[in-house]
Amino acid sequence: MSQPYDVSETSERSVIGSYIRCMDTLSVATALLAATLLALGVLAVVHMVFVRYILVESTVWQTEFTTFAITAAMLLGTPYVLKTGGHVAVTVLPDSLRGLPKRIMQLAAHLVGLGFCLALAFGSWYYFYEAFSMDWTTGTAWNPVLWPAVLPMAIGISQLSLQYVAEILRGEH
Repeated sequence: MSQPYDVSETSERSVIGSYIRCMDTLSVATALLAATLLALGVLAVVHMVFVRYILVESTVWQTEFTTFAITAAMLLGTPYVLKTGGHVAVTVLPDSLRGLPKRIMQLAAHLVGLGFCLALAFGSWYYFYEAFSMDWTTGTAWNPVLWPAVLPMAIGISQLSLQYVAEILRGEH
């Protein structure tokens, strides 16, 4: 197995290096979007508490919006978590290995993760298509269309798949 892919000046113009940098940049951008959605979800909860307990009025959209916003934040933030190695992992075995066995184990883990993400991406895009083309709604008091809530799942898992490819090409950890 070769050395980890070098994304330095020598490979600055290479296709693989460009792909890795592009995915890293895209992961950071969607992480910023995820942070914004998380903040909006928190603000919706604060608004809901104010309306319900201070103004003593009923709320309609806040709970559902918060669920959608925070779920979208989680899904859109996953590529950044993979990029930065921020996920929770049990690393006793990989940390005890060196050289080729460690790289093989990491590659196998990335390939399994990629396979799972690709299957989930396919299902997510199909679900999005159904929600969009059939004009599904949530069926709640607010009753918004469902596709905007499903779209972050399809985008996030697709981008996570692409980030897995970048991590495989990067070949380090």
